[in-house]
Amino acid sequence: MATAALTQGLERIPGQLGYLVMSEDGVLASAGELENDEHTAGVIMQMVRTACRFRLDGSAEPFFKRMSVILADFVYVVTVSGQKVFVVKRPNNQQEPVVV
Repeated sequence: MATAALTQGLERIPGQLGYLVMSEDGVLASAGELENDEHTAGVIMQMVRTACRFRLDGSAEPFFKRMSVILADFVYVVTVSGQKVFVVKRPNNQQEPVVV
């Protein structure tokens, strides 16, 4: 599969700092702050594998398709589609709580 087809639309996500496209075979495409970031790719794939083990009512399908990993300065948005895992890194625009 061509890299352009894998990454179509990822570059246009507003505010994205980088992205990864992965499969069980490894990283298929990467860019921005996640370019060639094998460590982050490995950690996120392990999180996805762990989450896939949880089933609701004995269903064969994983009950999640999207996962957010929220850190102080940024967020990893992880989407599972088909046999691919798409990860987008975005800034964490935390808003201060309103004090009344």
